[in-house]
Amino acid sequence: MSKKINILFLCTGNSCRSQMAEGWTKHLKGDVLNAYSAGIETHGLNPNAVAVMKEAGVDISSHTSQLLSEFDDIYFDVVVTVCGHAHETCPYFPGNAKVVHVGFPDPPAQAKELAEQGASEEEQLECYRKVRDEIKAFVETLPESLGL
Repeated sequence: MSKKINILFLCTGNSCRSQMAEGWTKHLKGDVLNAYSAGIETHGLNPNAVAVMKEAGVDISSHTSQLLSEFDDIYFDVVVTVCGHAHETCPYFPGNAKVVHVGFPDPPAQAKELAEQGASEEEQLECYRKVRDEIKAFVETLPESLGL
């Protein structure tokens, strides 16, 4: 049996996209991947991300928003940046960690814009659902799509 691949999903605040990616990876690929998520900063766990993941049968309610520095003792095989800011500010990772950028839209920003236009809470949640499903589709391609 080969060793599991350590994968880190990195986002700005570790509140939404990276949390969804960690949740999906543990749910769908936990047999071959050890999934983690972190942020350049911590913004707390987004309750709408928790809600839409729960709708899909994945419970991320026990996740916490964590800083990248909390994982200094873990060797990552691959780091996936899921937002532009994290990709642009992604630190150097020792060893041979492969850094891959797979950007996803920012649901909180999209929902805020919709709210300002008078959209209902349900319409705002659709932003989260769409990104949740895009992240799931990406995770389903792992680890083969990483070229490891």
